[in-house]
Amino acid sequence: MRILLRLVTTALGVAAAAWFFDGIAFTGGPKQGWAEVEHNLVPLLLVAAILGIITSFVKPLLTFLSIPLIILTLGLFLLVINAAVLMLTGALADGLGIPFRVDGFWTAVGGAIVITLVTWVVDGAFGEPDDRR
Repeated sequence: MRILLRLVTTALGVAAAAWFFDGIAFTGGPKQGWAEVEHNLVPLLLVAAILGIITSFVKPLLTFLSIPLIILTLGLFLLVINAAVLMLTGALADGLGIPFRVDGFWTAVGGAIVITLVTWVVDGAFGEPDDRR
């Protein structure tokens, strides 16, 4: 259940980032209304799954290798890592034939911030309660 909830929250974050930034988009198909949602639902869930897998396996390695830069920049380098993960997701999605693109580094930084904020809010509102208390 937790994996499904994480997939949905990540998909909502990616959808919000695509809505906020023109450089993050699902290409092809209709561009407005319910038809756009129906056309992009499966690609959105696939992109969220790819992002989740990359975040689980690649991001910890990048974070570990970047510890000196993270310390030097007081944690701001984590934004660069998050942007790189989002750009890698776009590249993998394109390679797999999923119509998703991320144009440019600064768009990826903004998209990473939006995805992080949306997943944080949605997970806080609808996530499972913390049993460690």
